[in-house]
Amino acid sequence: MENKGKFYITTPIYYPSDKLHIGHTYCTVATDVTARYKRLAGYDVMFLTGTDEHGQKIEDKAKEAGVSPQEFVDNIVEGPRGVKDLWKLMNISNDRFIRTTDDYHVEAIQRIFKKMYDNGDIYKGKYVGKYCKPCESFWTETQLKDGCCPDCGRPVVDAEEEAYFFRLSKYADRVRDLLVNTDFLQPRSRVNEMVNNFIDPGLEDLCVSRTSFTWGIPVDFDPGHVVYVWIDALFNYMTALGFENEKYNDLAEYWPADVHFVGKEIVRFHSIIWPAMLMSLDLPLPKHVFGHGWLLLDGGKMSKSKGNVVDPYILAEQFGVDALRFFLMRTFPFGSDGNFSNELLIQTINTDLANDLGNLVSRTTAMVGKYFGEALPAGCSAWAEPQDCDRELIGLASGLRDRYEEAMEAFAPHKALDEVFKVIQRANKYIDENAPWALAKDMDANGARLAHVLYNLLEATRICGILLSPFMPESMDKLFGQIGACEGCRTWDSVAVWGSRSETSPVTKGDALFPRVDVDKALAALEAAEAEAKKAALPPIELEPQLTEQVDFDTFCKSDFRVVKVKACEAVKKSEKLLKFTLDDGTGTDRQILSGIHKFYEPEDLVGKTLVAIVNLPPRKMMGQMSNGMLLSAVHTEKGEEKLNLIMLDDSIPAGAKLC
Repeated sequence: MENKGKFYITTPIYYPSDKLHIGHTYCTVATDVTARYKRLAGYDVMFLTGTDEHGQKIEDKAKEAGVSPQEFVDNIVEGPRGVKDLWKLMNISNDRFIRTTDDYHVEAIQRIFKKMYDNGDIYKGKYVGKYCKPCESFWTETQLKDGCCPDCGRPVVDAEEEAYFFRLSKYADRVRDLLVNTDFLQPRSRVNEMVNNFIDPGLEDLCVSRTSFTWGIPVDFDPGHVVYVWIDALFNYMTALGFENEKYNDLAEYWPADVHFVGKEIVRFHSIIWPAMLMSLDLPLPKHVFGHGWLLLDGGKMSKSKGNVVDPYILAEQFGVDALRFFLMRTFPFGSDGNFSNELLIQTINTDLANDLGNLVSRTTAMVGKYFGEALPAGCSAWAEPQDCDRELIGLASGLRDRYEEAMEAFAPHKALDEVFKVIQRANKYIDENAPWALAKDMDANGARLAHVLYNLLEATRICGILLSPFMPESMDKLFGQIGACEGCRTWDSVAVWGSRSETSPVTKGDALFPRVDVDKALAALEAAEAEAKKAALPPIELEPQLTEQVDFDTFCKSDFRVVKVKACEAVKKSEKLLKFTLDDGTGTDRQILSGIHKFYEPEDLVGKTLVAIVNLPPRKMMGQMSNGMLLSAVHTEKGEEKLNLIMLDDSIPAGAKLC
């Protein structure tokens, strides 16, 4: 295949969150699908992702966790179920992974900052204004929404500190021209947001250093300052190729980037601040920034801080990675917001994957096996008198690549999938039109026609499978094995050539690629799995805080702790909690104590046990019965569930013995 040139695509580098959700996966899967498509089409692709690891919020979270910031980010990026684990789970094919704590990146950022300082675009001053810690964003009073961050809606804090500033205002006109008069920023609706909300009201210079915390890249010529995290983060797209460092040396090959895929909440940084800084250094600008929408849950943006996240590990385990990748790209137009629900995920799997694609593969391979053994006969691809249904299916499938390519080049994977499924749905209709089971009743008269029909179905499936492979790579490998598509007829060039599949290639009816999902069972399993995951994420053991009020020794000695033995125990009628104990306290007279521990113990399990009671408490009436004392127990919380254990002693200790 002809090499069509270089293609450089990036995701934003992610803040290493301690709770990854399906929203993190969305952008990276879209980037991976685009990268795989470009490789399939003959491009030399560089696909970059990584993690943005500096900033005040990470320093604060590390303190809360009792570890250093470096230990905190190392665990979340490299540890179990961390960022790298998630990308491996989701079959992300990135060529390079950058961490902003990498030594080569740190040194490069220091050189970049000094260059902009030396050319006069960075100057020293004092910042007074509003700061959103979660977004690492500076805001003016007029930009706030109801006094909160306009991006995330969370409270901002007053910030006042010595700082360096970047002359962003100097580049306002050039950036405005870039946005308004080119296709740099897509979709077009994002342009109006940036121009109307940020540039036209007056673009202010940007605070680009901090002195109120230390977890960042030091400004090497002014100790005490650390570089603003968004300079650090944005230049990763170039440092990962070798800009201002010796780690890599392929900047000339891949820069400028063909496209940065980013969430709409960070379009401002990528479409205003990023090009302005590149203009300051007289560097080529990326060709495109594409700001995709959010996945919404219950009407709001998914957010770990709000608790409404969906665990991609749970979804992948329940439905498979490929089905999850497909759903994200099939269901939501990439430039718009989309409302996520588990019901919609299951519906998409059942409708598109199980009913349409899965049935097409299953029915076709089964009929080949039933009527012809493991392979179709030679000569079956030709038919002397093609029918209208033949011409329609072949024409639709033969022209699919062009329609698919147009959609993928416009960063519209959902439209590309629409085109593929038009062919799949037409192929299923083709089965009903030709009724192979009826043709098979007279193989002497209809055998050749039947073989031709089945060949057309296999060929349409092959073409669709190739174009689905960027979305579902593992499942399409299985599909190719079942329909007998060799390596040579899985290529981009072969998509446009009807009849590329060998007529006599062996066909195998394997397991269903996408079994139909039982909605009720799946939703119940998801609910149970999510509840278990939330429980597992809780601290393993929580103890009641110790009391700070001191008790003098004489007061303590007034409490009479005695060993008691359980003679009888029964549940109190009309009470779910209370157990009634008949106890030997060594006095010769039975003592009755009521205790609300039925949740933790069955009464028959406690008869004969040796316990501890406070016996000089005032009598107390409970559910119409008297309780004379209190049994001692230990209480703690484990994985969100309250635990209680009665204090039990060695049975050799006599009833009535005093504890001291």
